[in-house]
Amino acid sequence: MQKFESINRAYNEVFQSGRLSIGLVVPIENYGQRTVPTMQHHLQRVKLAERLGFKAVWVRDVPFHMPSFGDAGQTFDPFTYLGYLAGQTTDIALGTASIALPLHHPVHIAKSAATIDHLSEGRLLLGVASGDRPTEYPAMNIDFEKRGELFRDTYEYIRTAQKEFPVLEDNHHGQLTGHMDILPKPKGTKIPMLITGSSRQTMEWIAEHGDGWMYYPRPMMQQAYTIKQWRQEIAKHHDYDKPFMQPLYVILEKDEDFKPQPIQLGFRIGSNYLIEYFNQIQDIGVNHVAVNLRFNTRDTEATMEALATKVLPHFNLKTKEKTP
Repeated sequence: MQKFESINRAYNEVFQSGRLSIGLVVPIENYGQRTVPTMQHHLQRVKLAERLGFKAVWVRDVPFHMPSFGDAGQTFDPFTYLGYLAGQTTDIALGTASIALPLHHPVHIAKSAATIDHLSEGRLLLGVASGDRPTEYPAMNIDFEKRGELFRDTYEYIRTAQKEFPVLEDNHHGQLTGHMDILPKPKGTKIPMLITGSSRQTMEWIAEHGDGWMYYPRPMMQQAYTIKQWRQEIAKHHDYDKPFMQPLYVILEKDEDFKPQPIQLGFRIGSNYLIEYFNQIQDIGVNHVAVNLRFNTRDTEATMEALATKVLPHFNLKTKEKTP
């Protein structure tokens, strides 16, 4: 089995070939009946997630609150917030899921991402996407129909900016001539960039350029086929493998043998069946799952403790390889 690249501390510890790790989506609270979370106890819960052994926390990029969309995310600016969390934690990976690349100038993303990577001692995972909220684009005078092209250009700019005195021509966002630099540089070999969904790109492009793939929960056989296809594409371009991750909405029942009932992008489920599901997706090649407790009806801290006690011991193994 091919191994993954060694990139930074977060990437190397969260993603292990053939293994599944578990993280949490921020905000870690129940706001299923609202579009805007309270963000109460948010820092305490991130610190608790770290103490309990969750591998990562994931924040989203939601520039505008649109009630019709149904979710304002964590409301805080993702980079400012991760900078704050970097100073309040020591081990847990800090991920974005995901930054809508066409809605930002890439030099700002490159500088912010590298800054957080340094402040956190290499704990940043940069999930990126093309964005899927059409009304945000005219609000920023950006053509929604060009988001696929803008995504590629922004991605290329960010990756190039991580080099010394970068040179880049024919880019929507400007030219880099090699006569000035963008600092700081990443803590590891580069900023790990994981592509979300299709981001208006082909599977081949994602396999060649991304450092990993974030995809949505799908029926087991469909997900297994997708992962197999993607890894076949990776083998055409690289002599190493890349991680696959997915989110999962979870309503954790007190009854450990509660049989799974489907909800949107997840399950109402007991811990024993959740372990079974996680083992199944681990077997088909999923390397990380970001659990979202937005619709969970139990006490949040009690749910986190239950997951840590019952579920995490089967997964989230300690990293065996050295990190840069």
